[in-house]
Amino acid sequence: MTASRQTPAGSAEPTRPTPSMQAASGLFNEVHSAEIVNASIGSATDPRLRQVLTSLVNHLHSFIKEVRLSEQEWASAIQFLTDTGQACTSTRQEFILLSDVLGASMLVDSLNNETDGVATESTVEGPFHMVASPQRALGDNIAGVDDGEPCLVTGTVTDDQGVPIPGARVDVWQADAHGFYDVQQLDQRPEGYLRGLFTSDENGRFWFRTIVPRYYPIPGDGPVGRLLQVTGRHPNRPAHIHFEVSSPGRHTLTTHVFVADSPYLYSDAVFAVKSSLVYEFPRVDDPVRAHEVGLPNPFRTVDFAVALRAADDTD
Repeated sequence: MTASRQTPAGSAEPTRPTPSMQAASGLFNEVHSAEIVNASIGSATDPRLRQVLTSLVNHLHSFIKEVRLSEQEWASAIQFLTDTGQACTSTRQEFILLSDVLGASMLVDSLNNETDGVATESTVEGPFHMVASPQRALGDNIAGVDDGEPCLVTGTVTDDQGVPIPGARVDVWQADAHGFYDVQQLDQRPEGYLRGLFTSDENGRFWFRTIVPRYYPIPGDGPVGRLLQVTGRHPNRPAHIHFEVSSPGRHTLTTHVFVADSPYLYSDAVFAVKSSLVYEFPRVDDPVRAHEVGLPNPFRTVDFAVALRAADDTD
C-alpha cells in the first residue's frame, strides 16, 4: 500500500520514499545507489565480508559518479580485466602484475608487515614465484654456468632480538644476467635455475653462490604492459634477489635485496624499493678467497642480515 499525504487542495499525493525505504524496495535511485546495493547483502553474511563489500560498493559507486564514467569506458574496463584474467597461466600471474603496478601490492604489504624498526622490512613477492625452489645444500651454486658476474651471497637469520635461528628456511629466486627468470625461458633454462631452498645452520647462517642479477622489464606483452604504455610509464625493475624466509613461531618474511648500483632504484615499476633493502655488492679481488668459495676471481659479494618478527594470529 502506497503511503500518502494530503495536499493543500485536499487530494492524496504519494509520499516520496526515503533512502531507507528506497533501499528496502530494491528500486534503483542514482543518488542512493550504493545504499540500495548494500541493503541487498544478507543478514547472515560474515561481518568482515560485509565490511569489505560495503566499503567496496561505496567507493566504486562514488568513483563512477565522480568521473561520470561513460558506458564505453566501463565496457573497456571490463574488457581490460577480462584480458588480464585470460593472460594468466601456470607460470604467469597477470593480476598480481596489475596489483603491483597500481601500488596496491605494496600498500597491502606495508599495512600487514609493520616491523617497528627492528625486523627486516618486507616487499612484494612478485609474479615469478610460480614454481617450487629445489632443495639446495649451503654453498651450492644456483646459477651453474652463466655469463654474469659471479657472486657470493651470505647472511644470518635471527629473531627480532638478534638471537640466531637455526633451521630457518631460506627460499631464493632471481633473474639472470639478461633480466629473465627461468619460467620465462623454459625452452632454454632448466626449471629451478637461479632458485634454491636453503636451511640455515646451527648459527643461523646461510650462504650460496650465484651471479649478480640484472635489472629487467616486467612482461609488457599483455594488458598490464599496454596500461603502462598508454600512461607513459616505463616497465623496469631494479636488479634484486628475492628472499622468502620462514621459521616456526616467526612471521614469514618475503623481501628483496636490491643491488645498490642498479638503474631504476628510484623509479621501480612496482614501487617495491625500500631504503633498508638496498645493499652494496662490493667487488672482491682476492684469488685465495675466490678459491676458498669456489668462484672465479674477481667476484662480488653481499651479506644479508634477516631478522624475523614473532608470529601473530594472522600467521
